Amino acid sequence: MFSLEGMEVDETHEYDRKIVFFRDLGRFKLTERKYDDDSLNIYTARLNDLREDTLRAAKLKWIDYSYVEVSRLTLESPGKSYILVGVLYKEQRLKPSFVRDLSKELQLDAQPSNNNYASVDDKLFLEDETLRVRLVGSHMDIQEVVTGLVCAVLGRELENGTFWVEDWCFPGYYPKPSSSSGSLMEDGKILLVSGLDLVNNTDELSLDLLSEWITGMAGCADAQKEEAVIARVIIAGNTIRGSTKIYNHKGYHEIKSHDQRKIKEDVMAMHKLDAFLSNILHCCCVVLMPGEFDPACNYTMPQQPFHPCTLHKSARFKSMHGATNPWVANIGGRVVAGSCGGPIMDIMKIAGLSQLSALEWLERTLIWRHYAPTGPDTIPIYPFFKNDPFVMNEWPDIYFAGNMDKYDTKLVTADERHTVRLICVPKFSETKTAVLVNLQDLTTQSVSFGDGLS
Repeated sequence: MFSLEGMEVDETHEYDRKIVFFRDLGRFKLTERKYDDDSLNIYTARLNDLREDTLRAAKLKWIDYSYVEVSRLTLESPGKSYILVGVLYKEQRLKPSFVRDLSKELQLDAQPSNNNYASVDDKLFLEDETLRVRLVGSHMDIQEVVTGLVCAVLGRELENGTFWVEDWCFPGYYPKPSSSSGSLMEDGKILLVSGLDLVNNTDELSLDLLSEWITGMAGCADAQKEEAVIARVIIAGNTIRGSTKIYNHKGYHEIKSHDQRKIKEDVMAMHKLDAFLSNILHCCCVVLMPGEFDPACNYTMPQQPFHPCTLHKSARFKSMHGATNPWVANIGGRVVAGSCGGPIMDIMKIAGLSQLSALEWLERTLIWRHYAPTGPDTIPIYPFFKNDPFVMNEWPDIYFAGNMDKYDTKLVTADERHTVRLICVPKFSETKTAVLVNLQDLTTQSVSFGDGLS
């Protein structure tokens, strides 16, 4: 402390940045890429991964009923109720198809909007490795399920070959290891931000405020002390672009000109991102996830990290970590998992007639025990054959979806009193909002950096 003309002035305070344990679990890293193995398709692999747990949940729920395979259903006693286990398939005429997309491109036919695939004509089927049976009945809400879910159904076969459903169930929450203890959790916070959309976001002020706030250049001493507790910033996708436009059929030269302009915009935005990150990385660790519209190494899920050569300055920092989409890691003793929002948005298109919120669908994926159930039907995913890496094999303490329309959160208590913090991270380009999460008690706080929509 020193004095100036009789006035006492506080000397500059310095706070050490909080450091917590960090380990990327590497669940979605592709070590090799093979497309010539047809020993199993991903639905069969998914069914193999979840069949046992789904059947166990079914037998606990329906004690007095027997399990039969779908292919052996016709051999059983008619009129008797059985348990079936398989993968749901939802037949939807509004769902995207290559033929319809080609017709639209050539302007042969007017096509329905792709924002909603649901209709009252949707049909539901259950299939295993060998056979498919149509599910009917008034005891199920077809709009609250999607293609790709491993499901157990209780019911009976009708004379017309369909299966009358009396009840159904899913694998349920993944059991949390009993060794997990709250005393092992480190004291610190993480900051979640998504949808920077640097190509289209012209609001430089909010981005500058975010950078200055993270680096401790904004706010009073008390605020800077709080900011120093942020151990890691997670940028959850669509950083370069937040959307893509659909163009009608054009001539070759017009398309080529558009592509060249898009490339230039992406390059300029990458330079902007590089400068933004390098400023933060001097004093805080950052995790960067690619998004659906980002120029990442691949478009299919799981998306691999940004290539280091695209971020010349920031890639050199040890505090920089390129992540996949989806992504799972251990931060400060907490299992943090999430995606850039694509799977949740796709689920909402499939179930377009349902009134469930994005947060409620995020919770459903925990019960379904799958990070991206609609792939590969409506979300392009890498053709895995031996197993399905999107099956949840861990209990996340913090589970987020990026690029949502608004901030929303919920603390869910599952079986055996284990809890998980669900978070919908809003698009920063529209809401100017990030989300702060306390690793110790899983409390959350939205932080605004401008006049956004929420």
